[in-house]
Amino acid sequence: MSTRTSRRNFLKATAAAGAGFWVAGMPDLYAKPVGPNDRINIGIIGGGGQGGGNLNNVAQQANGTNIVAICDVDLNRAAAGFNAHPNARRYTDFRVMLDLERNNIDAVVVSTPDHCHAPASIMAMRMGKHCYTEKPLTHSVWEARQMKLVAAQNNVKTQMGNQGTSNNTLRTAVEIVRAGTLGAVREVHVWTNRPIWPQNIAQRPAPQPTPATLDWDRWIGPAPYREYNQAYAPFAWRGWWDFGTGAIGDMACHTMNLPYMALNLDAPTAVSAISNTPVNNETAPMGCVVTYEFPARGTQPPLTMKWYERNLPPRELFHGRNPSGSGSLIIGATCTMYSPSDYGGSYELLPQPPAGFQVPQPSLPRVPGQNHHREWLTAIRGGAATMSNFDYASRLTETALLGNVAIRVGQRFTWNAETLQGSLPQVAQYVRREYRRGYEIEAVR
Repeated sequence: MSTRTSRRNFLKATAAAGAGFWVAGMPDLYAKPVGPNDRINIGIIGGGGQGGGNLNNVAQQANGTNIVAICDVDLNRAAAGFNAHPNARRYTDFRVMLDLERNNIDAVVVSTPDHCHAPASIMAMRMGKHCYTEKPLTHSVWEARQMKLVAAQNNVKTQMGNQGTSNNTLRTAVEIVRAGTLGAVREVHVWTNRPIWPQNIAQRPAPQPTPATLDWDRWIGPAPYREYNQAYAPFAWRGWWDFGTGAIGDMACHTMNLPYMALNLDAPTAVSAISNTPVNNETAPMGCVVTYEFPARGTQPPLTMKWYERNLPPRELFHGRNPSGSGSLIIGATCTMYSPSDYGGSYELLPQPPAGFQVPQPSLPRVPGQNHHREWLTAIRGGAATMSNFDYASRLTETALLGNVAIRVGQRFTWNAETLQGSLPQVAQYVRREYRRGYEIEAVR
C-alpha cells in the first residue's frame, strides 16, 4: 500500500474517531500560481449562515470561480449551498476535505464558528491554499499571530471577512485622518449595541438530544467536549467562551477597523476592562467598557481607545448629534471624525470641517464594486494584496481579543506584543488555549 493511500485511510479512520493529528504535522507547501484567466477552484468550510453568504459571493464572481467541495457539520443549515452546487463534493470534517481535495482546490473560505477558524485556516494554508477567513480572524490572541506567520511562510493570498474594509468611504475616511485633518489624536471611542444573544450565563444547560442533521462532535472541533444544547448551536455560540469571542469578536473587527487603520495602530501597551455584570468562566458578561492604551506613533501622541458594549461614550463628545447604535469617534485637536456605522461606511467631521478642508486625493486602492471577495480573488490572480490580509487582520484581531483577556482577568495589565506576554500571570491562560486531540496547531518555528 502506498504511503499516500495509507495516510488517507488513517486520516479517515482517525477523523471518524475524533483524532486525526495531521493538523499539527502538515508540511509547509507554497501556493501554486493562478493565472489571470484561470478558474479558481474553491473549497468551502462552513456553508450555512454567514458561510452561505460567502459561498454565494465567491460563486457569483464574474472572473471565474468553481466550488469544488463544501464542508459543513450541519446538513440542514448548509442545505441551500449544497443544493445550489450539486457537483460540489460534500464533507462534514474539514480535515478530511482538505486531505482528499488537496490537489483539486486552490483556495478555501472558512466561515465556521470562531473556535474552528485557526485550525481549519492554518491546515489549509500549510497545504498552499489561499485563505479567506471570517472575522474575528481567530478565537485567541496566539492563534492570530500564528495565522500571520503561517500565511507569510506559505506565500498565500489572504483576506479577513470584515467587509467594510473594501468600502470606498472607509478608505476615504482613512485618507482624511492620515492627512492630518483631525490634528493630534489622543482618544478614540468605539461602541456596539451587541450582544444581541444570551450572555452572563454561569451554568451550562442540561444536555438535549442532538439533531439528526448535526455532527456535534465535528461542531465541537478543537474545544473541550460537552453535550449538545440548542443554547450553543446554531447561533448563540458567540457568547460562550469555549466557542465564541463575545461582542468584541463579533463586531470589533468591523467597528474598530476605521480608527485602527486610519491611526496606524499596532499593539496596545496596556489593557483594562470594567464589566456590567459579574464575569464567569462560561460566557461573556452582558456589557463592558474596555480601555486600550497605545504608544506614540511617528508624530502622533499616545492615545487611549475605549470599546463599549451595551454602553455609550459621553454624550458631549457627539456635539449635539444623537449617538448611533454602533460606531466610532476619533477625537483630534482640530475636529472629531464621527462614523455612525458598524463598517465605517459613513463619516462626519464635528463640530464642522476645519477651514479650507478638502478631501485628499486617493492614496489607497479602490475595489471594483466595493466587493470584498473580489479583492481577494484578484489578489490570488496576481493582483495587489488585500487591505485586510492576514498581516493586518492578525494585528487588529490580536488587539480586539486582548479586550476579552482583560475582561476575564479583571485587572489592568501591561502587554508585551513581541513575546505575547502580559504583566499578570493569569493572562497566559487566556492568550493561548488547549486543543482537543486531533485539532492541535503546531507553532511556527
